[in-house]
Amino acid sequence: MIADPTPSLISLLDNDFYKITMQQGVIKLFPHAMARYEFINRGKHEFPEGFAEVLRKAVNKMAELRLSDQEKKYLATACPYLEPTYLDFLQGYCYDPSEVKIEQEGGNLNVSIEGYWYRTILWEVPIMALICELYYYVKGTGPVTPDRVNNVNKEKIEKYGRLGVTIAEFGTRRRHSYAVHSKVVQALTDFGAGTFVGTSNVHFAMLYNTKPIGTHAHEWFMFHAAKYGFKMSNSLGLEHWTAVYRGDLGIALADTYTTEIFFEQFDKKFSKLFDGVRHDSGDPIEFAQKTINHYKRLGIDPLSKTIIFSDALNYDKVERIANFCKDKIGMSFGIGTNFTNDVGLEPLNIVIKMTEALPESQTWIPVVKLSDEEGKYTGSPKMIRLAKEILGIEQTALGNI
Repeated sequence: MIADPTPSLISLLDNDFYKITMQQGVIKLFPHAMARYEFINRGKHEFPEGFAEVLRKAVNKMAELRLSDQEKKYLATACPYLEPTYLDFLQGYCYDPSEVKIEQEGGNLNVSIEGYWYRTILWEVPIMALICELYYYVKGTGPVTPDRVNNVNKEKIEKYGRLGVTIAEFGTRRRHSYAVHSKVVQALTDFGAGTFVGTSNVHFAMLYNTKPIGTHAHEWFMFHAAKYGFKMSNSLGLEHWTAVYRGDLGIALADTYTTEIFFEQFDKKFSKLFDGVRHDSGDPIEFAQKTINHYKRLGIDPLSKTIIFSDALNYDKVERIANFCKDKIGMSFGIGTNFTNDVGLEPLNIVIKMTEALPESQTWIPVVKLSDEEGKYTGSPKMIRLAKEILGIEQTALGNI
């Protein structure tokens, strides 16, 4: 049996790759910016008594993590677009637990993060992973059989292989545990030749000699909206990304302020420069058709571009998308919780999102995300209404936000 692990992290790189890539961008472009993040319990899960204290201890222990010489050499080789100055910074970086506030009222857990953006940007993913692992640990759900993890994921990746698609693992944030996550990536590596193309988790990419995958997240564009305004957020977010990476890491996230608004600003320059786009909310078939139409309208062959689908995927959903996209546009799939938390327990439906930004020489500004699904909106109803008005998005009821 996989024994219940000590609920703490063992590597600074046990994080999603887009946090690393965004951190380099923030250091270069916005070193004085500050950010606030909040934990959002979408699934209304009840946390056991004393959970906050256990999480606090695990977060405090993260201050001991340091980038090793071996990890630094790995990043320099595997990710040549990460500059030596950034790698030197990362080797000197350590988590500051004072940036994280943790409270519990009954079964309700409250977590907030505040500090310089270039520092606090690394907290989100590992804290979510810890919350999930500690939830099962404190509730005493028991160990997981390694053979089951191996067999389940062997069957999954071989089935995707027969479908003829490429698959990446994106499941750090809501994994069952570090031990299960490790077994998942091992199984995908062992049995997914030609199908499994990498993982978003940098630590496991190094451990299992596969590719770290990721570019940027919603917070990149949310910050740009706070600093430059909603109408400029996508275009300046993309412009600044290309200024940092010069054509590398060329998958653009499309749904921070709805896909319709994104494609209005994803002009011919960006459409040619970026390798493709990532889908993270809304109907994937509708998104694929909009993307194909967009490229065709600009005289770009859709088959020269790629959509990365990453929204709550399972086999049936992937099969439906693959059948639609075949011979129309390039595609790949990032699968998260369905890989790393398929152990017979209820996965947690949780997120941590940026809520406010303080650009240099400004004041704290609330930020929002307007995905293609209203259930994935984040931010205050007042700011969401303002964003919709400025961007010309049809207003709908926001009572459940």
